Amino acid sequence: MAKFHAHRNIKLCSKDCLCLFVCPTGATNNETGQIDYDKCIGCGACANACPARAITMMPNVMPPQQKKTEQVIIELFKIVNSKITQNKILNQLLKENKEDEKFLKALIHSNTVMIEDLLRESGYMLPQSKNTNQLLKDIQKNGDNSSKEYATNLLNKINFNE
Repeated sequence: MAKFHAHRNIKLCSKDCLCLFVCPTGATNNETGQIDYDKCIGCGACANACPARAITMMPNVMPPQQKKTEQVIIELFKIVNSKITQNKILNQLLKENKEDEKFLKALIHSNTVMIEDLLRESGYMLPQSKNTNQLLKDIQKNGDNSSKEYATNLLNKINFNE
C-alpha cells in the first residue's frame, strides 16, 4: 500500500483536468471533484500535473498530535475566545453599517480562519485526534440519516492515533 494518497482542494481546482490524463488508475474524477481513495496508488502524477496546484499528496497515516502544555492550550483558547468576541461585534456592526460591508466581511472571514487554525494547532480539529473521533461518534449517534452515514464512513476511514 502506498504511503500517500491524492487530495483535491475543490476551491483551488481550475478544471483544467490534466489530472484525468496522467492518473494511471483513473482515480481522479472531474465530475464529482473527488479522488477515489481506493483507486489512488499515491504516485503523485496528478499533483505534479495540476496547473492550479489544487491536488496535494496526503499521508495515509497521520502522525500523533504533538502534546501541548496546559498553559499553551489556555493561551490558545484565550485567543480563540477573543476572535469569537470580535466576530460577534463585527456581525453587529455589519447589521448597522452597510457602507463598510466588504471590509467587515473580510475581517469576519479573517477571524474565522484564525479560529480554525488555532483550534487545529491546539489539536481539536486534526482528523486523527481523539476530539474528532468523539465528534464523529456523537454525529453517528445523534445526527440525521445522511450525517450518520457520513460519520460512519469517516470513522471507518480515519486511523485515530491519539
